Amino acid sequence: MVELSSEFNSDKIPVDIESENKIENNFSDIESNSNVEEISKLLDLEKQKSSEYQEKLKLVLADFQNLSRKTQSDIENGVNTKINEFALDFLHIYDDFVRAKESLSDNKINSEGLDSILKNMDSLLKKYHIEPIEALGEIFNPNFHEAISIIHDPDLDDDTITKEIRKGYISHERVIRPTLVEISKKG
Repeated sequence: MVELSSEFNSDKIPVDIESENKIENNFSDIESNSNVEEISKLLDLEKQKSSEYQEKLKLVLADFQNLSRKTQSDIENGVNTKINEFALDFLHIYDDFVRAKESLSDNKINSEGLDSILKNMDSLLKKYHIEPIEALGEIFNPNFHEAISIIHDPDLDDDTITKEIRKGYISHERVIRPTLVEISKKG
């Protein structure tokens, strides 16, 4: 058996410190190169994911804006439809007042009260963007007029409106009630 002497001191062993440091540096260089490559790959992957999420966000935002516009349009159309339905019912009453005024005027009876009521009704129609269709003397347009009678007049152009039988109205650029008219034919 070999006995170690107590004089043995590990501090006295010659060691090449520079070569140890070189080995550690080389090892850490290898480690850091692979870490940099891995980190670079991860960064590229995250950039790609971020780009994909950005595109998805843009699409979702566009869908939301389209839905918002469509919803707003649907609400406006629904409100306008209800206003138009009410307006049609109101116009029947309005027509009765106009006929009553004409009857009173024909019989030379004072119609001031009816005049002020009709004036209020006209302002109410205007408030809700309900405008009368002017037809007398115009050329017949099936989008705005409904012909219910024809007269023969060689002096007028074909399809000239000679008489309004019932006033038509437009609401928000849509015809809610066409004008009933009489038109002319030459022959």
